[in-house]
Amino acid sequence: MICSFFGHKDTPPSVFMTIKEVTEQLIVLKKADCFMVGNQGAFDNMVLKALRELKTEYPHIRYNVVLAYMPFHNHENESIKFTETLLPEGIETVPKRFAISWRNRWMVQQSQIIICYVTHSWGGAAQFVDYAHRQRKEVINIAEKGKHHSIFIIKNDMQKKEPFLTAPSS
Repeated sequence: MICSFFGHKDTPPSVFMTIKEVTEQLIVLKKADCFMVGNQGAFDNMVLKALRELKTEYPHIRYNVVLAYMPFHNHENESIKFTETLLPEGIETVPKRFAISWRNRWMVQQSQIIICYVTHSWGGAAQFVDYAHRQRKEVINIAEKGKHHSIFIIKNDMQKKEPFLTAPSS
């Protein structure tokens, strides 16, 4: 199962743990094993950090930073390793000003589930979450309080966490 992430470039750092918990629940409960994220802001950076951490606990998962442009300099984004990147076939023919939109549409088309942090109806994240809804993709907006948030039942040993998802409210 493929999941992609979209969120505002100014997403607050307090969202990191929710990103990680929801992603872990998708791995455990829905058997998600492939994740894609862009590289355009704070949300994308938090997702990448969460995926790197989850990869140590769940070595079978794969993730890619999906690029909108061919990287020209090694120091362009030093926090992203070359082996973590993916450049979608065909994007090289897209004019640069349309490349991010083309990449985002491609990510939605490849995915079954979209995890997002969208708090307003304008901007790129909102545009592609709307597109995902129109494509009938499952969308989990972690900005919607209480709708898809994870609940963990802590066992007596306080070390083992058992995931439990609540049903989304209407």
